[in-house]
Amino acid sequence: MEMQQFYYDNKIVKKFIYATILFGVVGMAVGLLLATLFLFPNLTDGISWLSFGRLRPLHTNAVIFAFVGNAMFAGIYYSLQRLLKARMFSDFLSSLHFWGWQLIIVATAITLPMGYTSSKEYAEMEWPIDIAIALIWVVFGINMIGTIIKRRERHLYVAIWFYLATFVTVAVLHIFNSLSLPVSAMKSYSVYAGVQDALVQWWYGHNAVAFFLTTPFLGLMYYFVPKAANRPVYSYRLSIIHFWSLIFIYIWAGPHHLLYSALPNWAQNLGVVFSIMLIAPSWGGMINGLLTLRGVWDKVRVDPVLKFFVVAITGYGMATFEGPMLSLKNVNAIAHFTDWIVAHVHVGALAWNGFLAFGMIYWLIPRMTKGALYSTILANFHFWIGTLGIIIYTLPMYVAGFVQASMWKQFNPDGTLMYGNFLETVTQIIPMYWMRMIGGCMYIFGMFILVYNIYKTIRANKTIEDELAEAPELQKISNSRIKGEKFHPWLERKPIQLTILATVAILIGGAIQIIPTLMVDSNIPTIASVKPYTPLELEGRDLYIREGCVGCHSQMVRPFRSEVERYGPQSKAGEFVYDRPFLWGSKRTGPDLLRVGAKYNDNWHFNHMWDPQSTSSGSIMPGYKWLFDNEAMDFSDIEAKMKTMQKLGVPYSDQEIANAQEAIKKQATAIEMDLHADPDFVKSYENSRKAAEAKGEPFVPMHQREIVALIAYLQRLGTDIKVKDNLKK
Repeated sequence: MEMQQFYYDNKIVKKFIYATILFGVVGMAVGLLLATLFLFPNLTDGISWLSFGRLRPLHTNAVIFAFVGNAMFAGIYYSLQRLLKARMFSDFLSSLHFWGWQLIIVATAITLPMGYTSSKEYAEMEWPIDIAIALIWVVFGINMIGTIIKRRERHLYVAIWFYLATFVTVAVLHIFNSLSLPVSAMKSYSVYAGVQDALVQWWYGHNAVAFFLTTPFLGLMYYFVPKAANRPVYSYRLSIIHFWSLIFIYIWAGPHHLLYSALPNWAQNLGVVFSIMLIAPSWGGMINGLLTLRGVWDKVRVDPVLKFFVVAITGYGMATFEGPMLSLKNVNAIAHFTDWIVAHVHVGALAWNGFLAFGMIYWLIPRMTKGALYSTILANFHFWIGTLGIIIYTLPMYVAGFVQASMWKQFNPDGTLMYGNFLETVTQIIPMYWMRMIGGCMYIFGMFILVYNIYKTIRANKTIEDELAEAPELQKISNSRIKGEKFHPWLERKPIQLTILATVAILIGGAIQIIPTLMVDSNIPTIASVKPYTPLELEGRDLYIREGCVGCHSQMVRPFRSEVERYGPQSKAGEFVYDRPFLWGSKRTGPDLLRVGAKYNDNWHFNHMWDPQSTSSGSIMPGYKWLFDNEAMDFSDIEAKMKTMQKLGVPYSDQEIANAQEAIKKQATAIEMDLHADPDFVKSYENSRKAAEAKGEPFVPMHQREIVALIAYLQRLGTDIKVKDNLKK
């Protein structure tokens, strides 16, 4: 059989590795700044684009899509070529994929701090960037599938199964979750509302973790761990079971993020059942990975690459055991909204994704430069300081979570809350936040060690950009099963059939959960007293979204005595029918705000947003001084916003839309008049007027400023369901 010579494309792999390292440093640095802001909330005082609410989604997206995403692509482009014995289908598509993905990252890094956000967890980018993501993802898919078609290896190795499932599922998740109706170039409203939006979001959010942070990295594990250990995968049969059970079960588990919420109970229970079932395939994969190292554990002691892989797989096992446990309702009742969830997420991100990426980079670079790693000692030091950083980061967060949960739920003998002031729980866990910051410093220090080690390795050797290889041309055989050939080996040489079956496997769970919630009205009962937001309140809600308030405040009162006592009546599905997007939140750094309307007067909100510590001693909330600037808020899009909402089913009349500007002025002026009840406000207001006149600047009345719109929204929250109670009185 004639051998064919060809070249592997290492250039694209090198580019993605460099991007991985760059954005790893950036994403972790932003995370470290956020950890610091818990201790020094006014560190970036007055700088809107450096506020916690705007930086948090930047951190999560930078780590997930920039750091982990680039690492994923680097590993896929390297392994895919060698598993298929073929150069990538198109060098142009490879380059387009790389530069397109980096431009998306840069666009995200610019727009999120500017406040352009959809507020959807792990999908905060606005609609033009969403479209760009879909297009570049298709480019990646075409390049991968094209390479599979022209392969010189008949059977698709297990890693490629996971790559194909990743491509298909992420595309489905991204498209359906991102469906929205644009208002302007950087503003849109979700086509889903309230409970429906929440279900679709966490169907996406949970499975973004599953099919972006897990399945492709499992594929990388199946390639790089055997390579580094110089051992075959422990069990081929277990690989088959692991793959099909994982992709089928994972897609069902999203609702476990919404337990005890306004989501229908049947959907919650489905999520719980399948979440528990996830333990089996997840640990099957972990066992398959660890047992691949049988016979080489003595090598683990000295080889930093294997050290990273062992801790990565162990972290995967820990996170995938903890996830199903957190989906149990009695455990979720304690953990949800606390720092326990933060710890859980970071065990997966720092150990599983981070360490697998580091091990892969340390293994790849020497082979792509045909030289030795500059310093094994430094790589080992990176491993130990990184591991210690993970421990020091996560353990205090677990403690903080338990402290928060226990303090929130404790009662005095007379039936009152023992810690009625939410801030009492905040001040208790400040030492844990210090420990988190220290652990984060250690982890990112390890990243800097990697940067130095890789830089010195590349400088000392010569990078091989086009690596010569040879393999015989793939001979055509029967498309049907050969005599004695079992089903799965046949399927492994049929990429189209494999992809179709994987698509069917992931669609079943999503369809059964989402379609009834969208189509059956009884799942979302309406409440007659719940009305659409006024134009000013709608603008205020958009400000709330822009500032990322949902990152620290939930809007979901669960049916627990402690929460009803603290916040008010439990949440009902019908309350959220006009909420696009939903804002239930996933963390309570501050108290729930669903029932905050009319709880405080306008002056309290005004002073609280200017200087939270002045109204709430011990608060770690930053001030939002730019909302008070002597600048008029832009209400020019309000008619377009209301028309878009109208198209989506919100019952705004044409007259209400036409009179929107007048309605804004009337409601805003009333709030400004209320503010004049505070002598301190009157004094400072007059002083600011005089200061503007002295500078020769036009003075903007308070009712035209952003803070008034935000106050209007906050004062509306939860008041609709109080209508009946007021009537009774």
